[in-house]
Formats: sequence, C-alpha cells, structure tokens
Amino acid sequence: MPADLDRDKSVRDFAQRMGDNTLILGQQVSAWCGHAPVLEEDIALANVALDLIGQTRLWLGLAAELQGEGRSADDLAFLRDAREYKNCLLVEQPNGDFAHTLMRQYLFDAWHLPMLTALKSSSNSRIADIAEKSAKEATYHLERSENLVISLGDGNQESHDRMQAALETLWPFTGELTTSDALDEELAASGIAPDLGSIKTRYENHLSATLDAATLVAPEDVGMRKGGKSGLHSEGLGFILADMQWLQRAYPGATW
Repeated sequence: MPADLDRDKSVRDFAQRMGDNTLILGQQVSAWCGHAPVLEEDIALANVALDLIGQTRLWLGLAAELQGEGRSADDLAFLRDAREYKNCLLVEQPNGDFAHTLMRQYLFDAWHLPMLTALKSSSNSRIADIAEKSAKEATYHLERSENLVISLGDGNQESHDRMQAALETLWPFTGELTTSDALDEELAASGIAPDLGSIKTRYENHLSATLDAATLVAPEDVGMRKGGKSGLHSEGLGFILADMQWLQRAYPGATW
C-alpha cells in the first residue's frame, strides 16, 4: 500500500476512535434529558450531549471521507455493528445514578481536554482544526464535571458515598484511555497525535488533585480493563446501539 494511503487509513482509524468516543458518550448523556435531578442539570446535560454529538459529526465526517466509499458520518454512526466501534470502554458503562453519570463524565473529560489540546498541534491540519473547535467545548465540560465531583464528593455523607462508589466502579476503565497500541504509536511518531505517555502524566495529575479536593480515594491494585479501541466491548454497547440504531435498522434509508 502506498505510504500516503497507509497514512490516510491511520488517520481514518484515529478519527473513528475519537468520534466513537463522543458518539457513545453523547448518546448516554442524552438519556438524562427530562430525568436529571434538578432543572439546571437537565439543561446542562442536554447541552453537553449536543456538544459531543457535534464533535462526533466532525470526527466521523473525516473518517467517512477518508474511507472513500461514499459513506457519511450518519452511515458510520447508524450502520455499523458493535465490533466495528472503537470507543473506549469507559463511555459505554451504564448511566446508573447521577453519581455514576457524573463520575464517568469527569473521568472522560479529564482525559479529553488534554488530548484535544495536544491535537491542536497535530501535523494533520484536519485533525488540528477539529481539535481547535472541540477543545473550547471540552474546557467547559471539564470545568463543570470537576466542580460537581468536588462539591458532591466533599458534600454530605450520602453524596460522598455515592461518588466514592461510582469512582470504584468506573476506575478500572480509565487505564485504556492512556494505554498506547500500534496505531497510537504510529501516529505519535508522525506527529499526528500526541504520545499517550505525556497525556497519562497530565491525566493522572489532574485526577489526583481533583480527588483529593473531593475527599475521594482512588482504588489501588485494580486490574485495568481494555479492548474497546480494538472493537472488544462490554454487553452494554449492544443495548446502546439497539436504542440508537433501531430506526435506521427498521426503516433503512429513512430521512426526516
């Protein structure tokens, strides 16, 4: 395969990973619309979901373009099977209660913002442009989720216990975010994406400071789960896709 085509495939696969992360998390967060504990959170969660879906259109639009088969971002979102999704396992974990949804959001946001910030310097101009646009929204997402984790973690006994339980449940899924595979290493070597080792340092430092302020304790000696980036998912993704894709599956090609 010519080097330029090989490079396009790597960029496509990376864009798909980033887009799948925001797509699945956006779908998850959108489920809170009309069900959040207070009106302000209902509105905030809906806005976060819209931001994530907007970012998805950019990433999957790039992936579809590089695929060169006439497919669109919508095709990639609605017409793939579970094994074809390359999102991290964290974003497909169940919403649970508000504590679990909030902790999942924070654990993702604390990785997402430094990742996007680094991608603004990507040697690939399309990736750099998407990161530039997305980082502005991710800055707000992290500020919001971090403040709430601290407020609830350092709140009353019930809020603290719920946040601690959520942290312990979700912690094993954080390692995958900063664990490199062959694609990550290839893109880092070419300057298209950052070295995940540098992202890991910033991620862990941010988590440590936030959890200390929230009086929460990260679990120790916990085996980290991985596989999402290579298409190996938990059963939760199947339920998410069944809900998200049923219209296109039942009525192929349907449009509004």
